[in-house]
Amino acid sequence: MISEGGSFMRGMLIGGGFCVVITLLGHIKVGHEQGISHEHHHIQAPDKEEVKKLSESERLELSHSMQVYCIILVRPKDLSHWAAVRETWSKHCDKADYYSSEPMKVFESISVDTNDLWAMMRKAIQMTYENNKNAYNWFFICTPSTFAVIENLKYFLLQKDPSQPYYLGHTVKSGDLDYVDIAGGIVLSIESLHRLFSIFKEPEKCPEQGGLIFKMSEDKQLAMCLKYKGVLAENAEDSEGKNVFNTKSVGTLIQETMANNPQKVVEGCCSDMAITFSGISPNFMHVMMYGVYRLRAYGHSFNDALVFHPKPDSDND
Repeated sequence: MISEGGSFMRGMLIGGGFCVVITLLGHIKVGHEQGISHEHHHIQAPDKEEVKKLSESERLELSHSMQVYCIILVRPKDLSHWAAVRETWSKHCDKADYYSSEPMKVFESISVDTNDLWAMMRKAIQMTYENNKNAYNWFFICTPSTFAVIENLKYFLLQKDPSQPYYLGHTVKSGDLDYVDIAGGIVLSIESLHRLFSIFKEPEKCPEQGGLIFKMSEDKQLAMCLKYKGVLAENAEDSEGKNVFNTKSVGTLIQETMANNPQKVVEGCCSDMAITFSGISPNFMHVMMYGVYRLRAYGHSFNDALVFHPKPDSDND
């Protein structure tokens, strides 16, 4: 269930507080993300008051229309993260599949038989499209060090038409290219997948492998291929302009806020409707699950406008 207002951050901060304190006493480096000043395409979450005005039948229809397929890219070195993701947030996807660089006996996965990160992503997207294009309308791509709140993602996408070419997340500029950083997760609509699948058939525009000499990261390569089809990266924000896809851990973000704005740690750190955090250790993923999904203040009720129920056959908390 989505908790509107500040309940998400309050629960998360209380649940993870002791781990954050330990982290702050450790070796995390203080600093801001470096980047070039530039303009992005910005896209915001729906207005909560407008959602409340919807009829009960409209809310129910919207709740059931959101189908998110999660693509998690893994390699053998990621086994501990892989296990943590399987046991925590991925249960909240309508379906989650793990695409591995090679066949694995430890966990069930779909092997793409390549160590090239762009080729991994490309093959995973192609296989996803071929096998799931008629079942899901939104697709979330990430690595196993990402923690995602899928209900917040669904809320963010609530009034966005998946038949339009959406390419969302935490945008970064590299030269003339705006791309979505894989660290914070990447969201594609089914229309964007349609267009990607078509450009995959033109390897001169969208190569199957990363460059041998000038290596481009997989998230930049994805942006290049999408750009050929007229799909541009859009930075996802809440109604206050705060990023909802985060490329750092919650501990790092809190530490930076404590150093730079200690009077407003909660307000200055993160969005109440945050969707992802990155660089999360396997143990801290379980702490995040406690803070986000399990910790509740007795006597408080959360009258959310929408409830996103898992599919009947899914393994959700």
